[in-house]
Amino acid sequence: QVRLAESGGASVQARGSLKLSCAFSQLSLKRLYMAWFRQAPGKEREGVAGFGKGEITYADAVKGRFAISVEASDVDAGNGTLYLEMNNLEPEDSGIYYCAADSWVGASARLKVHAYPWWGQGTQVIVSS
Repeated sequence: QVRLAESGGASVQARGSLKLSCAFSQLSLKRLYMAWFRQAPGKEREGVAGFGKGEITYADAVKGRFAISVEASDVDAGNGTLYLEMNNLEPEDSGIYYCAADSWVGASARLKVHAYPWWGQGTQVIVSS
């Protein structure tokens, strides 16, 4: 059974940095499509960064500030960690951050909520001015 578990959320000052992690298991590392999403109170969940098939996609709001990466720890078990390094944080970056995964996502859907069936429980990021 696929499992995703985020960690690393915290309260930080504006212009600070955070690195989020998403530990995953039972995913095919040869067909790995993953993304980070965030949801602020009263707003819809939005895509932040996604990758698949060697391609990386960022939302315009985070380009140049955020970086997504993945590290495999056990290829046979399909285990690894997805990261989101966030720099120069702004109060608008506050929200609950979720990681998501699927075995295939088309390029045009990499930052679309509906494209991913597997989700973590989220980790909260608060950026104060």
